[in-house]
Order: sequence, then C-alpha cells, then structure tokens
Amino acid sequence: ACAFCNVKTGLPAALDPNEPGSVAQATAKLGLEHVVVTSVDRDDLADGGAAHFAATIAAIRKASPKTTIEILTPDFLRKEGALETVVAAKPDVFNHNLETVPSNYLTVRPGARYFHSIRLLQRVKELDPQIFTKSGIMVGLGEKRNEVLQLMDDLRSADVDFLTIGQYLQPTRKHHAVVDFVTPDEFKAYETVAYAKGFLLVSASPLTRSSHHAGDDFRKLQERRRS
Repeated sequence: ACAFCNVKTGLPAALDPNEPGSVAQATAKLGLEHVVVTSVDRDDLADGGAAHFAATIAAIRKASPKTTIEILTPDFLRKEGALETVVAAKPDVFNHNLETVPSNYLTVRPGARYFHSIRLLQRVKELDPQIFTKSGIMVGLGEKRNEVLQLMDDLRSADVDFLTIGQYLQPTRKHHAVVDFVTPDEFKAYETVAYAKGFLLVSASPLTRSSHHAGDDFRKLQERRRS
C-alpha cells in the first residue's frame, strides 16, 4: 500500500475502452482551458497504462483542440517502450513526482527507484525538448535540507522545468507520520535556491500541491520560456 497517500493497493478492473472519449467529452463540455490527466499505478498492465494515456491525450486534442494537456504519470518501471508511447502523444506538460528524497524511499516510496524517476524525466526532454517537465516532493518526512538541495540538482541535471514543494500531511494513522512541519520561511528559502539553480518555475509553500493552479502555472511556464 502507498505509505503517504490514501489509496489502497488492489487488483483493478480492466481498462475502460470508452474512458479516453469520455474524458475528452467532459473536457469539451466543461470548456476547460487546461486539463490534468493522471492515473493510479497500473503495474498489472504490460505497458503500465501508457497506451491509455496516449489515447486520452489524442481524444482531448480532437474534442477540444485549444485545451492544453498536463499528465501526471507513474514511473513505468520495467515497462519497455511505455514512456516513448506517452511522449509521442505530445502532452504539453509531463509531470512525474519524485515525492521525497532518496534516503526516504524504502519507507515512503517502496518499490520505486529514485534514479529511475530522474532518468524518466530526463528521457522526456531527450525525446521532445518542447514538452515542459515537472516534478514535486513533499517535505516534513524527516529529510535534511542538504538532501533537498541535492534533489534539486538531480532534477536540473535532467533539465526539469518546474518544481513543486509542499508539506506532507498524514492521511490516516496507518500512514507515514509527519516528522516535522516546515515553516513558511523555510519554504521561501527553498524557492529562492531552486530559482537560483535554474528552474523556470517553482511553487514552494505549505499548501502547494502538484496539480493545484496547474493552468495558471502552465501559462507562466510559456511566458518564461519566451522571455
């Protein structure tokens, strides 16, 4: 089970072939300018759900051509060709969250591989430099400041454009405990350092969440790339 999110592990049903069209129809009907498409991990699927992501992107493009599309993906670990399938569909923003510093992975993100996630984000840029890349972490899990700064360097080495940093909050007593609450001043300091390291955009605050204000942030990314 996920150590930090309130989603139970289980065996999901088969993919709904109508889902991409339904998502696209809802996007058009609601008149959405920017949409975030995400999923649970589907390690049970040969491609980790990559083709379903691609089909959803294509359906949205057809139904609502002016809508910009952000995807938040799992790591596609051991799913050969999956990343290439998703990138070929040309989302505007590719988000994959590191979640925490590598020293916490055994307890916070077991089963995931920190440097695989870094490489995945780097590979997106290699395949299509025009796609904005994005990643986020939670703080308050016992990480050290120098570990967060090293994580920033790792993301910049992968040419990641946008970093989000928010406070971890414990969903239930069964989940990983909050080790500490990071102060607003500490968040501001992280933001300042991250900009100095070269990120196009940084959102760092106690209430920052990966997809919050995603549409506004996308427009900021566009403006900063042009400037």
